[in-house]
Amino acid sequence: LPINQALEILGGQSDNKTLQKVLFEVRQDIEGGSSFSDALAKHPEVFTELYVNMVAAGESGGILDLILDRLATYIEKNVKLVRAVKSALVYPTAIIIIAVLVVVVILWKVIPTFAKLFVGLGAQLPAPTMITIAISEFIGNYILYIFGIIVALVLLFRWYKSTPNGRLTIDRITLRLPVVGIVMRKIAIARFCRTLGTLISSGVPILEGLEITAKTSGNKVIEEAVMRARDSVESGKTLSEPLRDSEIFPQMVVQMVNVGEQTGELDAMVNKVADFYEEEVDAAIADLLALLEPLIILFLGATVGWIVISMYLPIFSIISEIM
Repeated sequence: LPINQALEILGGQSDNKTLQKVLFEVRQDIEGGSSFSDALAKHPEVFTELYVNMVAAGESGGILDLILDRLATYIEKNVKLVRAVKSALVYPTAIIIIAVLVVVVILWKVIPTFAKLFVGLGAQLPAPTMITIAISEFIGNYILYIFGIIVALVLLFRWYKSTPNGRLTIDRITLRLPVVGIVMRKIAIARFCRTLGTLISSGVPILEGLEITAKTSGNKVIEEAVMRARDSVESGKTLSEPLRDSEIFPQMVVQMVNVGEQTGELDAMVNKVADFYEEEVDAAIADLLALLEPLIILFLGATVGWIVISMYLPIFSIISEIM
């Protein structure tokens, strides 16, 4: 089918009104004499720089259908990777949030009732009970302030992360975290290799490919390392040297890149590394969940156990006095 007819069909099939409008506008630009890549470039909110550059390479090489197929594969793999991470974090995040809310409600509404009961009975309160009641009174008196501080901290964190230095600092700390840092590093390496391999195999020049890869890495530390590698390649050095010097990429990645450069099969090598690390991400997420589940159970057990014991200790004291 002619590309304008294909875009007409795709726009008519789309349930997303925004995407439908964009596709019709792209079709109109093509009918007006614009190239496919130039028409896509007018909509950066939908079509990324990577997408546009790959389409431009496909147009110039006469292999647009092959490039679009590679793009589809790339996006599917990238979405699968992101979805795997998000789905893995849903369960522990939900459990922690629900647990915190339940504990707050107990301390806010239930514990004051016990405190009034103990005061009425004139019971001598042990230290754990006094601590629990003090926490309950603090939450009851300052619940709105606590909520406001939490919201302010979240907004402050989001603002700080939006700044270049803040994002760099947060990404650097994230990569150094135990267990979580390992997972995030593998995700970043898998995305780097998959993006670079897709771009090179599509005919995008290596310097342009490295720049696009850096921008789409999702991690400021990786982005700066890739941009330093790009500058090194531009000055005539190999890609593997600056990757090794960055101390971010594992030796296996560096060696595979080196082999790819020597054999002229860089795209094939980094795609193989991407396949390997995507599987590693699945395994790492499973390990992370296996570690989080007992920690969550331990946290819940310790918190609820403390509250129950601290409330029952005065009752035991009262019963012993009666006996």
